[in-house]
Amino acid sequence: MEKANKPRFSKILPVLFSYVIMGFVDIVGVSTGYAQRDFNLSPELAQIIPSMVFVWFFLLSVPIGIFQHNFGKRKILFLGILFTAMGMFIPFVYYNYYTLLLCFVLLGIGNTIIQVSSNPLLKEVVSKKAFSSYMSLSQFVKAIISLSGPLIVTLMVSKFSNWKLVFFIYGFLAIVSGLWLVFTQIEETKEEVKASFKTTLGLLKNSFVLIMVLAIFLIVGIDVGMNTNIQNLLIEKFNFSLETASLGISVYFLALMISRFAGAIILVRTNTTKFLFWSSLVTVLAIVLLIVAPTATFALCAIFLTGLSSGNLFPLIFSVTINKMPERASEISGLMIMAVVGGAVIPPIMGIVNKEIGISSGFMVLLVCACYVFFSNYFLRKREII
Repeated sequence: MEKANKPRFSKILPVLFSYVIMGFVDIVGVSTGYAQRDFNLSPELAQIIPSMVFVWFFLLSVPIGIFQHNFGKRKILFLGILFTAMGMFIPFVYYNYYTLLLCFVLLGIGNTIIQVSSNPLLKEVVSKKAFSSYMSLSQFVKAIISLSGPLIVTLMVSKFSNWKLVFFIYGFLAIVSGLWLVFTQIEETKEEVKASFKTTLGLLKNSFVLIMVLAIFLIVGIDVGMNTNIQNLLIEKFNFSLETASLGISVYFLALMISRFAGAIILVRTNTTKFLFWSSLVTVLAIVLLIVAPTATFALCAIFLTGLSSGNLFPLIFSVTINKMPERASEISGLMIMAVVGGAVIPPIMGIVNKEIGISSGFMVLLVCACYVFFSNYFLRKREII
């Protein structure tokens, strides 16, 4: 493993670049809005699109965690990038509702593999002390492409009247990432405990692990719920056009990017658990402000604050859990990424609430999720578990 005082950037950089490919998954937000318009979809049918991405995190994360234990993290990461590349070219070649669903199915499978393998692989090339900081940095890299997605779509619409060109750009970047990883050799450490379904699922009997896995489930639900509903909020409540409302997603991802870049710097010197506590508390307050926002400007500020406060929740929870139980890193990674299925569960619930009560009420679902994250880490701190 690489030493903290002698980082090997020739090995760190290709692993970090895989987070660019990981960020492709966030194109599902702006894609949902365009697909709803292109195919005249109901809110329920539109929300199936993000579900096609995130359901695979539940089905495949644990098997992939076990699989990579036997075949190696780098090889499995390449496989995930390959699936992503294949998915990206489908709607560019032929576009209808079903090919778009197939695109996001392959994106979901690829992204599941990438997320299970990239985080433990990153741990192989950085020190334990630096892992939280590099986790935030990796999420900053992911946020750059998440922020760029809606901007690229807007550019493709204005220049070529074809928003789907974003998929061709993403496919090309995936090919570059895969080739870079192929030509990078990384020495991987073997974990003492042999991973299996029994040992992995058995970790959920540990209350600490269970609480943190559920926190990841809800954190991803918040992220995807924001991503896929910002457009609807700005359109229905403040009469934005679809193209202008898409820029609201960019405001959210800009905040995420700033938050994660700052987190990578701050976490070098700051207590991780205190940072987690205050981040989760401000997230609760920011979502409340978004729900009661009286004007579009106020809403955009609340969207920005939500991204700013929630941006480091995922890397914080992930690094705290793995650093507490490093000997079970592959299994915990599988469970944590399995919990990303929250991105498939929370948005449809929001869609139902939106239809029955109204768009602002749908964000109450996210408020409940944020309250759990706050009270769970508050409980763990009081019990001195973290």
